[in-house]
Amino acid sequence: MGDSVQVVEGFGKDSQMQDSKMNIVGALFLLRDDGALLLQLRDEKPNLRHAGMWVPPGGHIEADESVEQGTRREFLEETDYLCSKISWLQMMEIKHPDWPTYLLGVFWAFYDGMQKTTCREGQVLKFIRREDANMLLIPSFLLIIWDKLIQNTI
Repeated sequence: MGDSVQVVEGFGKDSQMQDSKMNIVGALFLLRDDGALLLQLRDEKPNLRHAGMWVPPGGHIEADESVEQGTRREFLEETDYLCSKISWLQMMEIKHPDWPTYLLGVFWAFYDGMQKTTCREGQVLKFIRREDANMLLIPSFLLIIWDKLIQNTI
C-alpha cells in the first residue's frame, strides 16, 4: 500500500513546527527549463522512509524555522545549490500505514543553469527528464506534483 496524500489548508511557507502536532518536512522541486527535475536517490537504510527511491532534496524543519527557512537550509545542505528565489506550492499531509503521518511543504524554483550541484546526501543527485521518470522508483504523489509544475510553469 502506498502513501495517501491530501492538500492541507491553513499552512503556508511561514508556518513553523509549533503550528502542527506532526513533523513538517520541506521539499524543493528544482526544475530545468526542459522540465527535468533535480532528484536524489535515497540511501537503502532500514527505517528510512522512501529508501531506495528518487525524491526531491529536502528534509525536516527544525523547531525554530519556518517551512521556507528549513527547506532552503536542507536543500543547500544536500545539494550545495543556493536558490535565490523559491516559490510556495502547497502543504500536504502524507499518510502511510507503516510510517508516522507528516506534513510536506512543497516549494519550487527554476535551475539557473550556472551553479553546480553536489550530492551531499543519498546515493546520487541528478536531473531526471520527466519522460525517463516512469522507469524509476518515485513516490506517485511526487509525479503528480511534478506534472502540475510542468503544466503551470513550462
